Amino acid sequence: MQRVEHEIERLIKEIDYDEVTRLFGTLSGGKRLRAKLILKIATNHEQAPLLGAIVELIHAASLLHDDVIDESTLRRGVASVNATDGSKTAVMLGDILYSKAFSSLVEFDKEIAKVVASSVTTLSKGEMQDVKMAQEFNSDEAKYLDMLYLKTATLIESAAVGAALLCGKDAEKHGVYGRNLGLSFQIIDDILDITSDEKTLGKPAMNDFVEGKCTLPYIYLYEALNSEDKQRLENAHAKPLSQSDGMWIKQKMGEFACIEKSFTLAKELSNEAMQVMKDDEELVQILQTMIQRSY
Repeated sequence: MQRVEHEIERLIKEIDYDEVTRLFGTLSGGKRLRAKLILKIATNHEQAPLLGAIVELIHAASLLHDDVIDESTLRRGVASVNATDGSKTAVMLGDILYSKAFSSLVEFDKEIAKVVASSVTTLSKGEMQDVKMAQEFNSDEAKYLDMLYLKTATLIESAAVGAALLCGKDAEKHGVYGRNLGLSFQIIDDILDITSDEKTLGKPAMNDFVEGKCTLPYIYLYEALNSEDKQRLENAHAKPLSQSDGMWIKQKMGEFACIEKSFTLAKELSNEAMQVMKDDEELVQILQTMIQRSY
């Protein structure tokens, strides 16, 4: 991971603009899940740290754009770039990171570059779908999971496939692993948005629903409610939650085991990925650690 961080630093320095260096320095690195995954799969390949750095730049760019779209003022507990320096600057910084990542991808085999670059188109499509879905209450589980794959899982999937191609491993199996890891990871995040507090999250609790996102626990809750309560949930959607509405939602979720049901799906996806990669103890451990982040 030190080599990944070194490569990230080198790529940012090559941009040769002090303002970009300053702004990038304000970003929290996060878990570096994608880079760690690449290193676990292509452990001894000399290009693995660079590929990890490229994927992390892409991820950082997508988060910068996300924060502008969602008008988020916090990211991982610190002020977002759009909050400190404005949305125009955040968008342009994201564009610079995307462009630098793409230009660095040409150092790799064509198939690896294609897999990673194509995932950016897919995640951008997922982001647009997410924005569209937030305009009204969504109770369609399949539609939500499809958006989740496009927006979140695809970059993790491409990281796993790219790393497998880099070192001659089974790309298809690693793709299944990456896809399911990405989906289950985000479902756990959806759960934590409801069950954790603001200090732990680095943003207000239940913020997804306030922003218009109907994540799995809300979809499962809607399915279980009577018609009158369905209307109350819809009326609370995409606006600041009153204390009474927030407590009512949590109480009803407890009554109908919506959190547990969401966790069950995350666990099923995780178990499927573990089965595919059962001979790789380190990849199995990543999944086990991820699923234990739960409530």
